[in-house]
Amino acid sequence: MFVDTICTYQSPYREDFTIKGYRFGKGDKAACILGPIRGNEIQQLYICSQLIKKLKELEANNCINSGKEIMVIPCVNHFSINTSSRFWAVDNTDINRMFPGTEYGDTTSRIARDVMDAIHEYTYGIQFASFYMSGEFVPHIRMMETGYQNTSLANLFGLPYVMVRKPKPIDTKTLNFNWQNEETAAFSVYTNRNDTIDPISARQAVSSVLRFLTRMGIVKYESHSGYISHIMKEEDLSNVYTKEAGIFHNYAKAGQEIRYGDLMAEITDPYEGNVLEKILAPTDGIVFFMQTEPLVNESDIVYRMIHRLHE
Repeated sequence: MFVDTICTYQSPYREDFTIKGYRFGKGDKAACILGPIRGNEIQQLYICSQLIKKLKELEANNCINSGKEIMVIPCVNHFSINTSSRFWAVDNTDINRMFPGTEYGDTTSRIARDVMDAIHEYTYGIQFASFYMSGEFVPHIRMMETGYQNTSLANLFGLPYVMVRKPKPIDTKTLNFNWQNEETAAFSVYTNRNDTIDPISARQAVSSVLRFLTRMGIVKYESHSGYISHIMKEEDLSNVYTKEAGIFHNYAKAGQEIRYGDLMAEITDPYEGNVLEKILAPTDGIVFFMQTEPLVNESDIVYRMIHRLHE
């Protein structure tokens, strides 16, 4: 294992900001794996630490194939993690909305440029990402419809679902979009947590990446075959909205099968405790995403559902 310095920025108030990359094997730039870009992605940081630990073991046992190099960047934004800020701690900008970046821009834009310079030549790119809403997902692979996406490769991770979404204008500044534009086969991996650690889904994520690397001939690793992924488009999901604001009592869980009319949640009055709304399932299906905040506003999305796949 070699530890590279991707970039370093001096800080007037604390230690220098340094992004490190951990390289395994030698040869063609086969795969690059990125951890948190945002400061609340603790689960993603933990997953990367477990991947580095496993890759060290595989390298020691000569299980990284000859002529293949793997890079793991466990964290792009540890300043924000240290200050419990989701975005860049100095000016609250989102590094994942700064790609491909520029060497003459703001600090976050220069960080994005430095990272992009270090990773753009890899054949496969894997990012552990988070959603813009706080909540839990069914573990899945997410990719943008850029013309370079490859759902057949995404199936090789062996996770339950592969989600394809059409990019919006704001998405053109994300890592995933720009990685694909550099002709890297880029995948975003989502587990069921962000700001807390779930060891079970973390192990599933680590296994999915090692399964993919094995199937692409990059490492030798014995693993279960995983799932045959179901490919979906994001626009096919059903959103469940609130009609009232208040305290959110969640009864449905991510991955749970739901029947039409089942009680999914209740919203209660924060002062008097009476039930303001009972949220009932609008369709048969599976809970793909659930909101986890204790307070909700009117017209919030609290669930996203996959329509029933089989009769």
